[in-house]
Amino acid sequence: MGKVGEGKVARWLIGKGYTVLPVYEKELHTGKGPVVYSLLGCFIAPDMLVYCGDNIKWVEAKTKSSFTWHRHSRTWVTGIDMRHYQDYLKLVVSSPWPIWLLFLHLDPRGAKDTPLEHLGKSPVGLFGNDLSVLSCCEHHRHRNWGSEGMVYWDCRVLRQLARVEHLEE
Repeated sequence: MGKVGEGKVARWLIGKGYTVLPVYEKELHTGKGPVVYSLLGCFIAPDMLVYCGDNIKWVEAKTKSSFTWHRHSRTWVTGIDMRHYQDYLKLVVSSPWPIWLLFLHLDPRGAKDTPLEHLGKSPVGLFGNDLSVLSCCEHHRHRNWGSEGMVYWDCRVLRQLARVEHLEE
């Protein structure tokens, strides 16, 4: 699902006038993703580098079926692996370009444990924001999922960039 979603996001960006360099394309399959090397260290690379004129940015695109209903705060949340997040925070220090996290959510039903009263109400579409904004408004972190846990954001701190049907065009 991830590669299909990355392709949809890349095509959407191209339709918006961006040129896309997919960083995730590799000839050799080593089980490890692409990395960025710098004097500050070696970091997991975001999925693509995109530009439109002088507007250059890194883009990390995540495809998920649905937002997750966070029962305690009563809001929809989504997130990424903590290890990737921490590497992106380090990369943004050494990069002249911002990093945008994009989340493509496709299913309005919600995650498998969504309470009955919220089924069918999960936001769908392409959502995202600049990592410099997201790093200041984490919703919560949790040790479950991913090798080192996850970091989550409330859907309200993400901008809806496109509706699902606009990604299919």
